[in-house]
Amino acid sequence: MGLFKKKADPISQRAKALNAEIAALEAKIKKLNSQPAPASANEARIRSTAFPGLAVAPPPAPPATREPIFEKVDQKRLQSTEPATPPQQYNQLGVRKYDLAGFLGRLKNNFRSRPAANPKLVNYLAAGSIQGLRPLRYEKRVARNRFVVLTIVLLLAAWGVIAMFIRHH
Repeated sequence: MGLFKKKADPISQRAKALNAEIAALEAKIKKLNSQPAPASANEARIRSTAFPGLAVAPPPAPPATREPIFEKVDQKRLQSTEPATPPQQYNQLGVRKYDLAGFLGRLKNNFRSRPAANPKLVNYLAAGSIQGLRPLRYEKRVARNRFVVLTIVLLLAAWGVIAMFIRHH
């Protein structure tokens, strides 16, 4: 009979399986690191990532002279006098104009929540598709009910204090 058995948590079971797999891989890495390297591996080999398996000749040695190498730089781009922001953002005195639409947009972005890092997980949590976890809608309902009850209790307490104050005066 399974009356007194705790239900298996699939997330913790998966975590245990992954930890065991990580431990096995770490043991394999230690084993491979402890083995001496073969003699052919001591030779420096350079391989191209574009064509795996093909050996590429090492780059030519730099010239023996130590003269500096100068590259041509586009001076026009460096010395351009264009302002970083468009000129229509400034008035005739050079003071920045007030941008109401931009301010409201920045203000609205402060109150928005950040997008979820894993939207699929958010959908699972909201729908309650992961066994063993309650859906978010249930948690929201519990929190809302607690808030309503606490608000009623505080209003009743305030009403009692006000009623006592009025009776004594």
